[in-house]
Amino acid sequence: MSESTASGVRDISVASAFAGMRSVAPVRFRAGCPDCRGAFELAASALRLAIGASSRTTFYSFTCPDCGAAVRKPAGERIVELLTGGGVRTLRLHAP
Repeated sequence: MSESTASGVRDISVASAFAGMRSVAPVRFRAGCPDCRGAFELAASALRLAIGASSRTTFYSFTCPDCGAAVRKPAGERIVELLTGGGVRTLRLHAP
């Protein structure tokens, strides 16, 4: 229930504030394996993003669910934006 306060602003409960929202589906990313040529979708938790000092040292990696190969692919600015926005764990690499 909501009540009016002295300032005229309504006090709304958390439950009522979120009552109209729908649940959000987990983000899935399309990926492919260069070894077995498999194509699949991965959850954010299956990917890792490493951000280095240059484009040559910025990449994402995952394990192919079909053949088990460790896959590492370069990540440009747009890929970094999509992966970080989708909840992929990120590691920042620092040069010595």
